[in-house]
Amino acid sequence: MALSKAEREQFLAQPHIGALSVLERPDRAPLTVPIWYQYAPGGELWVRTPPDSRKARAIAAAGRFSLLAQRSTPTVRYVSVEGPVIRTAAGDDERSRELAARYLPSEKVEEFVAYERTHLGEHITIYLRPEHWLSADLGPA
Repeated sequence: MALSKAEREQFLAQPHIGALSVLERPDRAPLTVPIWYQYAPGGELWVRTPPDSRKARAIAAAGRFSLLAQRSTPTVRYVSVEGPVIRTAAGDDERSRELAARYLPSEKVEEFVAYERTHLGEHITIYLRPEHWLSADLGPA
């Protein structure tokens, strides 16, 4: 059964690992990679990545991407969103901290921010405006 607008937005706002897909080359299937993301109901979805990563280059060329969030218990439920990139911003510790706090225990956040800065290098934040949605809960009605 398809989810209502409120249900799909609330589900996407939960800290699932996303599967980001973007067309990288016309002769290949889309590049699909796991990624942390941030979303608040009614707002923009954003991800962070190094500016020279395959996904960043593919997103810049395509101008849009999709993201799937799913769970398997207590029922199989998923939300997929696709839309245009509306802006890209330089990465900063504030966005790194916000994303880490979404996925990691609070005592690990600052350690992750420092690790990202010293070992993973520069990041950019890519913002998507949700335009097309697919969603379902495949559990008992």
